Amino acid sequence: MKLTCMFSFILLFGAVGLVVFIHLQDPEEIVHQQTPGIKYNMGFLQPKKDCVSSNNQERRLRKTSADGAATVKQSDSLEASESEPTKLQSTDRRQSSIVFAMKDQQKGEETDSIRLHKRRRRFIIKKSPILISMNSSVLNLPTLKSEDRNNNKWQSLYQIQGERKRIMRETCSKYKSNNRRIITPYHVSRIFVEDKYRVLYCEVPKAGCSNWKRVLMVLNGLASSTRDIQHNTVHYGNYLKRLDGFDHKGIYHRLNTYTKMLFIREPFEKLVSAFRDKFEHPNNYYHPVFGKAIISRYRVNATKEALRTGSGVKFKEFIQYLLDVHRPVGMDIHWDHVNRLCSPCLIDYDFVGKFESMEEDANFFLHLIGAPQNLTFPKFKDRHSNEERTTTKITQQYFAQLSPSQRQQSYDFYYMDYLMFNYSKPFEDLY
Repeated sequence: MKLTCMFSFILLFGAVGLVVFIHLQDPEEIVHQQTPGIKYNMGFLQPKKDCVSSNNQERRLRKTSADGAATVKQSDSLEASESEPTKLQSTDRRQSSIVFAMKDQQKGEETDSIRLHKRRRRFIIKKSPILISMNSSVLNLPTLKSEDRNNNKWQSLYQIQGERKRIMRETCSKYKSNNRRIITPYHVSRIFVEDKYRVLYCEVPKAGCSNWKRVLMVLNGLASSTRDIQHNTVHYGNYLKRLDGFDHKGIYHRLNTYTKMLFIREPFEKLVSAFRDKFEHPNNYYHPVFGKAIISRYRVNATKEALRTGSGVKFKEFIQYLLDVHRPVGMDIHWDHVNRLCSPCLIDYDFVGKFESMEEDANFFLHLIGAPQNLTFPKFKDRHSNEERTTTKITQQYFAQLSPSQRQQSYDFYYMDYLMFNYSKPFEDLY
């Protein structure tokens, strides 16, 4: 009898304690526990984190220089939705979280469910105004003029464009899901706008981007000749407009009516070119930000001087950093995938040029858009002009420093770029 009473008392005490605990629990904590995975379509912005982190560091280092001025506008447009939370935003989040919790509890009641759905729609529109639905993108590559159709050179180049776009579309269809064509400012943040000739150019570093910006500035009437434009003016003068600087209507209109083009380069060659430029020459950003982190992580018995300056990074150490899933410092646009920089599976580029045939492809593009006849693509190399350009031979010399396993992993890292832009394997032992 005593045992029964004692057991009943324990059960009653436990039930009362549970009721008191639930009553005192913070509703906000309950909501967060119930809905840990709700991101409200913000998953599309995740790749930006790597670029944002490195760009923010660069801006801090270049705060008093002309370099910093060129990146402020991009920072404002790309990070506004991810940072600078206000009290009002926090309140909205709490209110909306409670609404979603109520939806889970009352999903059997049709009226409440409809009301919650409408409120959720308003929440998403308010919190994610950067989402732009793209059902399709009009192909805008101009047809050959009647007088050009008998020109074997123009005809051949036109057919090459059709083949490049076909391979790109087929690769996207096979490996990427295009069912939800949602384009955010992140996806168009590397695209420069030239309104006079209705051109959108996606910048791919180390693939002629400096000279392409010069051409766009001449087309826009900002200079009479590409030779008049200095390197710092090109990259830090902030003369060219970016597509993410326009509102939704402006972005949508230009994506659907302007001629969209990008120029790419053999991935390994582009990578070696970036390494030579950023780590084999004095650099007050890449050495302290990337160099110090790379040497600290991957060099055994590094000297104090190397750890202090970040200078003297070896190519093998750089590749270790690139392939490390737990990188000590984020990615950078100079060695990121073209697939991430320009989103060719989301945006239907009308013209795909290659660095290897730059002069021919570039001048063909200028001919197609009706650019002035005296404007041709510049051949000069404005940085380290006395140094030989990175060639296939030089690229092979750098990759010879790596083990077969590291070469294979590097190829795997850029596999989609190799496939999408129809580049052959750079080494015979790759699979």
